[in-house]
Amino acid sequence: MRLFPLRPSDPPVVRFVTLAPLGLALVAGLGLAFFAEAGPLALIAGLATFAIGAGVAAWRLHRRHPHARLGYANAITLLRLALVSTLVIPLVGASPAPIPIMIIATISLSLDGVDGWLARRQGLASDVGGSFDMEVDSVFALVLAALAAVVGGAPWFVLLLGLPRYLFWVAGAIWPWLYDPLPPRYSGKVVCVVQLIVLIALQSPWVPTPVAVVLIIGTLAALGWSFGRDIVWLWRRRR
Repeated sequence: MRLFPLRPSDPPVVRFVTLAPLGLALVAGLGLAFFAEAGPLALIAGLATFAIGAGVAAWRLHRRHPHARLGYANAITLLRLALVSTLVIPLVGASPAPIPIMIIATISLSLDGVDGWLARRQGLASDVGGSFDMEVDSVFALVLAALAAVVGGAPWFVLLLGLPRYLFWVAGAIWPWLYDPLPPRYSGKVVCVVQLIVLIALQSPWVPTPVAVVLIIGTLAALGWSFGRDIVWLWRRRR
């Protein structure tokens, strides 16, 4: 007998919610295995991060998912959310564990793009799935940046590497035209991957401070170019 029985007629959101306990179990298992010294409150913070993220994603799927099937893509993104939520545990507990942090982060990064490929292959691509993936990436970058500063000993301005998406969102609340659709740009995806690779590398205590400074400044410049180009494109389109 299956632990979570599903019928073919179940709506996508029901299938999604049924997978959520597996994500909670993964966060708890990884947390206890690698970050037990962070303490129970840190574990609760990781579980709460996953629960909130999965809850918001389920609400959006219920309202906006255009397909009759959930597909594998959203399940992969939910898995990535669980891995990112696990990284909240050493952050809240200020628990140095660079090797487990880098391994979990690398697995999450390796899965990035798999969900999009699966969605296109299954014919189940959607705006809500793309938004879910983007928000997980944004939280991923923010958590890694905070880990690098709080636990990894990187310079404080590494936090700026986790903020571009949220600064863009705040600016959009002031200038709504920034929320207009953007054309897909391969270069923007490359910059995002470079940003995450640098943030993973900065978890290592063996990266000298001068090298860390160069990596941070170079990545900030790339992000500034990518976001700046998008802002200019949106502004010109508005005119």
